[in-house]
Amino acid sequence: MDVVLNHVDYLQVGVTSQKTTRLLPAIGRKANQKVAVADSDGVITCFGMKKGEAVPVFRTLPGQRISRLELGGAPGTPQEKIFVSSGSEVRGFTKKGKQFLSFEANLTENINAMHVSGADLFVCASYIYNHYCDCKDQDYYLSGDKINDIVCLPGDKVGRAVPILACQDRVLRVLQGSELLYGVEVPGPPSVLELNNKDGGTDGDEILYGTTDGRLGLVKITESAPVVKWEMDNEKKKGGILCIDTFDILGDGVKDILVGRDDGTVEIYALDASNELSLRFEHVLSESVTSIQGGCVGKENYDEVLTTTYTGWVSGLTTEPQQMEAGPGEELKMSKETQSKVAALRSELEQLQVKVLQGREKYQQSSQSSTAVSTVPAFSVNDKFTLCQDDASYSLALEVQTAIDNLLLQSDVPIDLLDVDKNSAVVSFSECDSEPNGNFLLATYRCQANTTRLELKVRSIEGQYGTLQAYITPRLQPKTCQVRQYQIKPLSLHQRTHSIAQDRPMNTLRLVGQFSFAEVHSWVVFCLPEVPEKTPAAESVTFYFQNTFLGTQLEATYSKGEGNFKSDNISTISILKDVLSKEATKRKINLNISYDVNENSVSHTLMMIHPKLEYQLLLSKKVQLIDALKELQVHEGNADFLIPEYRSILDESARLLDEYKKQPAHLERLYGMITDLFIDKFKFKGQNVKTKVSALLEILDNYDLNSLIDFFNEA
Repeated sequence: MDVVLNHVDYLQVGVTSQKTTRLLPAIGRKANQKVAVADSDGVITCFGMKKGEAVPVFRTLPGQRISRLELGGAPGTPQEKIFVSSGSEVRGFTKKGKQFLSFEANLTENINAMHVSGADLFVCASYIYNHYCDCKDQDYYLSGDKINDIVCLPGDKVGRAVPILACQDRVLRVLQGSELLYGVEVPGPPSVLELNNKDGGTDGDEILYGTTDGRLGLVKITESAPVVKWEMDNEKKKGGILCIDTFDILGDGVKDILVGRDDGTVEIYALDASNELSLRFEHVLSESVTSIQGGCVGKENYDEVLTTTYTGWVSGLTTEPQQMEAGPGEELKMSKETQSKVAALRSELEQLQVKVLQGREKYQQSSQSSTAVSTVPAFSVNDKFTLCQDDASYSLALEVQTAIDNLLLQSDVPIDLLDVDKNSAVVSFSECDSEPNGNFLLATYRCQANTTRLELKVRSIEGQYGTLQAYITPRLQPKTCQVRQYQIKPLSLHQRTHSIAQDRPMNTLRLVGQFSFAEVHSWVVFCLPEVPEKTPAAESVTFYFQNTFLGTQLEATYSKGEGNFKSDNISTISILKDVLSKEATKRKINLNISYDVNENSVSHTLMMIHPKLEYQLLLSKKVQLIDALKELQVHEGNADFLIPEYRSILDESARLLDEYKKQPAHLERLYGMITDLFIDKFKFKGQNVKTKVSALLEILDNYDLNSLIDFFNEA
């Protein structure tokens, strides 16, 4: 990392959505660019920088929340017309702020993604794509899963309109008119699309994508099939990608890739001659980055990376040096420009403090009145509850537009709270009665001052389902709280995948009954994560899943009156059988349930658990030895007399303890899974083996894979 960029704040607008900031084209070479930013209050702010101050060009009146902001214009002219979407309406403004377009798309859902190219307007609601030319309807497409973003290949290079939809089911859908040309499978749910080099590269057919689990990739969209140029994994477990841009910030004549993530990370990647990505710059902001642009804003001749965060801070990472001036024999002192800036900020701060005091006094006086009504201050919460593939846990990220005071977590299902490095809040647990109230978890997080973003990790147990509730209390007066609910599903640790291995021993569950396609689909949505809530348009559908904890698989195929489920884990089939029959009984639907159990699947599942169990047993054994070894080391003065194995345990003690602390109850989870597998195997044979569980636990305490498989076979 060899580039030095300095952080400067420009101004703050309201809470912003993804991709709502754009830089207008520069009028002259190396001239300052104007910034257009839209917020959730419905306000578009266009400003430029003059002598270090943000000077507004125009500002619109508040209205409906703006979900996207794009630039457009006639082909071959500067793209300086501003288009915004709010609700199902698209409005157009000139660079001076004059409105020239108001187009109602008449969609049943709000527009959440948009692309403008000449006279063509491409808009997407949750599942619907529409293409308009000169505000006249052209094409329509109903997607199989939620659409997160849209981009269109440049018509001047590829000769036709080629829209690409980023869909939640890990597929980029390439359209031709109103038809699907083909789908591009990507490793994670794509959240953002951008044309490579802003123009699609040499042939205009290269697309950059970012995913919600933090991966980045480049795909070439040809007429017949996609060509994956490169993919970058998220090895350091950073946040999901919300925005991408390309700009030559390093000044080497090659455009770099600018990335903004939902954990506040801003990154600059450079591509070398062998198409290898290298991280050249990284900066962490305190909240999620909703928009990122490369250009020249603050001062002429100084390029920068412009970012907008969730709470509306527009700031730059500039190449302009922010150093102090020092005369000969003098101490460092601030430049005159900086001094005047600081003085202006101080006076503004004093005025604000006076206003706050006056407002507080007024509120105290009015609250004494018997007729006064206290209004609850409204605040925005940006939350994300996602399954992490790497450690089979759920990440709950909460972001509030003002500082968080405390957060209360309540769950009616057993879940474990895992340690998160980024989390500086102090957690305390309260005792709860699981029997009468159904409370399994009550935990309070007390946040430090100015914490606006909080990230937690929880791990659920498959087969136990219910609701996790988060009570968010910000530092506002009067005290107010918002409640958010998150469903823990019966097969909560399963994740959608593109395909499964067909050579595994599979158990089958078949349901037949008088149920509609919509009903069986709603049952699958209830059981499994990452299934679109909207009933698919086809007559039958197949979904593939992988258990993120064990690596076992599930295939779900269903249509009107019939459902077939296959899995190499008998416990998955058992959970599905119990939950689906319960859901059908609620609706008074009679189900004919048949199943086919493959005996080989049990030993296959035990072999998949084996490496994890062996590793956890070894880790547990090492952690138990640490205290005794440290005592011996203190007693003897050094550790030279110990055998190499014990010396390495002492050397790695900090890492071992840290890993053990981050994975509480991991061993108990594996024991629980093996116990469930044992009970489920014999449940399908109509036998109750709960009396033999104690003998099974004895075998697990003196673990050996062959003895365990023999016990399962002989029982």
